[in-house]
Amino acid sequence: MLIFDADDTLWENNVIFERVIDEFLEWMTHPGLDRAGARAVLDEIEAANALTLGYGSKVFLHSLGECVERLRGRAVTDEEAARIAGWAAAFAADQVELMPGVAETLAELDRRHELLMLTKGETEEQERKVAASGLTRHFRGVHIVAEKNVATYEELVRAYDLVPDATWMIGNSPKSDILPARSAGLNAVFIPHDQTWVLEHSELDPADEKVLTLSSFGELLRHF
Repeated sequence: MLIFDADDTLWENNVIFERVIDEFLEWMTHPGLDRAGARAVLDEIEAANALTLGYGSKVFLHSLGECVERLRGRAVTDEEAARIAGWAAAFAADQVELMPGVAETLAELDRRHELLMLTKGETEEQERKVAASGLTRHFRGVHIVAEKNVATYEELVRAYDLVPDATWMIGNSPKSDILPARSAGLNAVFIPHDQTWVLEHSELDPADEKVLTLSSFGELLRHF
């Protein structure tokens, strides 16, 4: 069984957030506050909100509002709230941009193996992206979860009666895709993405022989 992450593995995602953050920081910074300082505050707020509110564009926009309040030491004005709300349009498209090689690689892997999709985030938002991708026909199941942790992977193992040592989790996030899957006894394929969300970064063990690192999605066909 091959289990695939979705955002930034099957299709582009965080690049959209980074574009908005770039505009936000341009708006927020001034001679007394540099971009790095403002970004550090935003990262702190996002990390806290991920624990209590989850993931997705709505939580992200909420975090931007909190960041304005923190940086400016007052409540958000109506004008500022309207500007933040305007960025929602960046996440409202009914299309996704597949990563290079995904469509043809999944079509071939579908002939060789059983495939699952595992993605985290706000259910409606993730369902929209999954539908827009046109990839669901390749997957035995699509699972949208609030968090990817060891228990998530253990539940998939039970639900599909998987053999952990014969199962591979494939994704770009060390924190959500690789480390918890390995702790649950699965193998993992790490496909780095240069726009992976900073909160998904984590150190991998270079000596772990059960983690395969590839430079592109299409390379999966050489191994599976």
